[in-house]
Amino acid sequence: MLYHILYEFLYQGFGKYISALKVLNVFGYITFRTALASLTALTTSMALGPWLIRKLHDFQIGQHIREDGPKSHQTKAGTPTMGGVLIVVSILVPTLLWTDLRNPFMWLAVISTLAYGAVGFADDYLKIRNRRNRGLSGRQKISLQILVSLLVGAFLLYLMHRHLYSAKLTVPFFKSLAPDLIVDRFLSTRLFIFAYLPFLAFVSLVIVGASNAVNLTDGLDGLAIGCTVIASAALTALTYITGHRELSRYLEIQNLPSVGEVTIFCGSMVGASLGFLWYNAYPAEVFMGDVGSLALGGAIGTVAVIIKQELLLVFVGGVFVIEAFSVMIQVISFKMRGKRVFLMAPIHHHFELLGWKESKVIIRFWIVALIFALFSLSTLKLR
Repeated sequence: MLYHILYEFLYQGFGKYISALKVLNVFGYITFRTALASLTALTTSMALGPWLIRKLHDFQIGQHIREDGPKSHQTKAGTPTMGGVLIVVSILVPTLLWTDLRNPFMWLAVISTLAYGAVGFADDYLKIRNRRNRGLSGRQKISLQILVSLLVGAFLLYLMHRHLYSAKLTVPFFKSLAPDLIVDRFLSTRLFIFAYLPFLAFVSLVIVGASNAVNLTDGLDGLAIGCTVIASAALTALTYITGHRELSRYLEIQNLPSVGEVTIFCGSMVGASLGFLWYNAYPAEVFMGDVGSLALGGAIGTVAVIIKQELLLVFVGGVFVIEAFSVMIQVISFKMRGKRVFLMAPIHHHFELLGWKESKVIIRFWIVALIFALFSLSTLKLR
């Protein structure tokens, strides 16, 4: 909104007549607006945090702690949850203030975040109402997540037919390898729907996987949100490069000019996450809940799909991937062998039970997340 007022209306409309307005030219730069969005998100989160925590206390919206977890966590019972509402608001408000509101990719990221946040909100609400650590059933939660991801995929197909998007994958380390997820041989037949199934399935796998991976990581104070700061910062750089014609050409990755505005969304995610970390850092004053973790994971997955870095997301969100795989390995091992690989899954609890202090687990996982993020950026040249 402010972009249209300050840049399009004032600068482009009156800048050539009023020299003082020429300074507003800076609002035309995505980098400048991304910085403003990050600061706006940080300020919003920091300012609204104390008020939200008080309201959550007033409404007695407290976290129920699983009884089979580390015993030290039982002291956290009753800590306000659903703080993810603060994250979502702090992302969306700056995004809408500083982006070009006509950009379809920006709206896709915003709506996907809201939709996954709504699924998490329903899950959190049921947990609080039932006064136990169970909300939506696993089947209900996954079904809703898949539905949202398929709608995201369908909209991307619409944008592809408008020549704004590509269904070709960007494969890390390989410049010339770019497999197309659209099966051309079905396009001219009555079975044309099958041409799009691989793409829709892949989009669903990436977004739903990212959403649940962040959700599984959210088990220690500041762990998930700290890793989100790092991952979203890497995505900010990747999104800017993808939307920049010269940089994308230099690095030989797909150039999608219209996705540049999504950089501002990613910057908002960095600022909002930093602001929430202030209150969620150990010992946490508030938990994000599923409304926060599912929304953040959905946002990260959606951005990765938009900028065609779905495969690189494995490195961008390396800690999230490790956490998710630790749960999968634990479940498969127990069902097939009757034995557990880890003392407890997700893997951050394994290290707690080994005797690591919670704060040590958190900081070391942040370090690992940073290493993964830096490696993901380095792959742009290792091609």
